[in-house]
Amino acid sequence: MDKQDLRECIWDELEESGDARFPFPPHGRIPNFAGADEAAQRLSERPEWSAAETIKINPDSPQRPVRQRALEAGKTLYMAVPRLRDADCFLRLDPDEIDDYHRATTIAGSSELGIQIGPDAVESVDLIVSGSVVVNEAGARIGKGEGYSDLEYALLDALGLVDDTTPVVTTVHELQVVDEAVAVDEHDVPLDLIVTPERAIETNTSYDRSDGIDWSALDDDRIEEMPVLQELRDG
Repeated sequence: MDKQDLRECIWDELEESGDARFPFPPHGRIPNFAGADEAAQRLSERPEWSAAETIKINPDSPQRPVRQRALEAGKTLYMAVPRLRDADCFLRLDPDEIDDYHRATTIAGSSELGIQIGPDAVESVDLIVSGSVVVNEAGARIGKGEGYSDLEYALLDALGLVDDTTPVVTTVHELQVVDEAVAVDEHDVPLDLIVTPERAIETNTSYDRSDGIDWSALDDDRIEEMPVLQELRDG
């Protein structure tokens, strides 16, 4: 199956099994799932987590428990502004600056309580948590199809804020872990660790991470929608 077929299969399975959680339907998004809290707890017991002081994380519902645990543990979170549409394209959630961790982990609350900053104000990132639709144990990851997660990684890499040693992890339901081989494009960022409610999978991935931004994969219209990319290209 191609990537979209695999997405549709997993979305259908989560819905039909009753393991999908709000928001519904799971289709077209990073799906929330039963056991997201347990997966977040399992991740919080990992050495990669303990060693991280700064985390770049996605804003989706299944990773909300991860965001809350991070703030409670005193870790600083960075979240990309949707579609990197602003020059100040990251939100910083500093636990020392926030009183309501629960609200800060929601989409609306993160925008209200987070501080919007430019890339030059982002610290070096110790851990990346990505939302996923489909993964396999070789470390291949399929998102919802828009490519922003991989682009955000490429931007951080181009700015020297991550490198090949920065762990990239995801939390998913067991149904999202497939046996099939997954086609991996050059700009796709592989996973080092997959965490489900039941287990943690060290992928020992053999997939390479791309270096910086693959400009050939971006047309002029898309670059012009993102001021940070315009500045990097023209700067």
